[in-house]
Amino acid sequence: MTISKAVGLGSFDEHDPPSRELVDDCVHCGFCLSTCPTFVLWGEEMDSPRGRIYLMRAALDGAPINDSMVGHFDNCLGCMSCLSACPSNVQYDQLIGATRGQIERQYHRPWQERLKRSLIFALFPYPKRLRVVRVFLRLYQRSGMQRVVRHLGLLNFAPPFLRTMESIAPTIGKRSFIPERSAASGVNRGSVGLLTGCVQGAFFPKVNEATVRVLNAEGFDVVAPKNQGCCGALSAHTGRLREARSFAKRLIDTFERAGVTTVIVNSAGCGSSMKEYPHLLAGDRRYQQRAEYFARNTKDIAEFLAEIEPLAVRHPLDIQIAYHDACHLGHAQRIKDQPRKVLGQIPGIYLKDIADGEICCGSAGVYNIFQPVPARELGLRKAAQVALTGASLLVAANPGCTMQIATALEARGTPLPVAHTIELVDASIRNLGVGAFLNGLPEERSPSAL
Repeated sequence: MTISKAVGLGSFDEHDPPSRELVDDCVHCGFCLSTCPTFVLWGEEMDSPRGRIYLMRAALDGAPINDSMVGHFDNCLGCMSCLSACPSNVQYDQLIGATRGQIERQYHRPWQERLKRSLIFALFPYPKRLRVVRVFLRLYQRSGMQRVVRHLGLLNFAPPFLRTMESIAPTIGKRSFIPERSAASGVNRGSVGLLTGCVQGAFFPKVNEATVRVLNAEGFDVVAPKNQGCCGALSAHTGRLREARSFAKRLIDTFERAGVTTVIVNSAGCGSSMKEYPHLLAGDRRYQQRAEYFARNTKDIAEFLAEIEPLAVRHPLDIQIAYHDACHLGHAQRIKDQPRKVLGQIPGIYLKDIADGEICCGSAGVYNIFQPVPARELGLRKAAQVALTGASLLVAANPGCTMQIATALEARGTPLPVAHTIELVDASIRNLGVGAFLNGLPEERSPSAL
């Protein structure tokens, strides 16, 4: 297939190339370097945001999109820590998204890489398929087969990405069900929608259950449409833009039919992607305005709770917690104070921040599957900082972070129970006490060894 090139776009085609104007916004000051995970690991200029922007400019000037260039773009976690650090407000998120879209169309990867990506994207964005995997994973874990496979070292013969997927998989408990509509308790303050998610819904259903209970307790009916599908986050972050747009349109249609305005999200990566729908669907006459409305009314659960006056009584949870700022919550959505406010409304909680909290844990969607070596190193770095807090519980707001950090904590011999922010709020409202988290790990949160 011949890909046409437009004048002035160099090696990029005319379909959503990175903007030269946005590229030129970067003044190469270097403020992003100390917060970029890959630069912290390797000290390589081309593996920093400003280095990758230099490569984008080179491609706009006609430099070929070759193996070396693609490697540096693939190394990027897309964590957006550079957005928080940049004094020039460079829109790196739009630049790396557009560049990855160009790579996806133009660069011919080795067949093994193409096969791996095809397998992953035939699975993760599809909740029904993940539920089937959940059944087999539970059987694999409960039958003792997992212990046998690990004892015999059979995983050493599996491809690296399969070893990573097996190692970070949480222990699977019984499946739970989220009703399509849940009624508010007491005073009714309105209705909200709930994104149940792909990985969240399949592997961390207790987070969705806790979200529904808290929203009901705060006076909101919750609508969780069946067959709502994927938000498109993983596809968008890896340059599969056509696929991402298809998922986004379907999700907008689904919640419009459900008749809700506000859509609540409890997964940082999903919420970040949904708030970017106006950019993803820019120029689409049928969806652009609808995408803007949808994005304005998408709220992370902590963001939503921080904006309302709490009605449900919070009972004490006497515990020291380490709070992890998920990158796509703290950097991409700029939601940092709200989770701390929500946690601070719970009596007895003592919150300890994690040193170098702006550095990614290495999960980054499917980055830990595509790039297992740097992801493992970043996970162990994060786990070491978590352990130094002396906290009894790690709190995070993204399923990928939960799996990545729990696995790394176990690998370094300092295991900790891990919970979602909303699970603590739920336990406080229901007066469950800290035993709900400390008397043995909840089933869905037990880490597996790396």
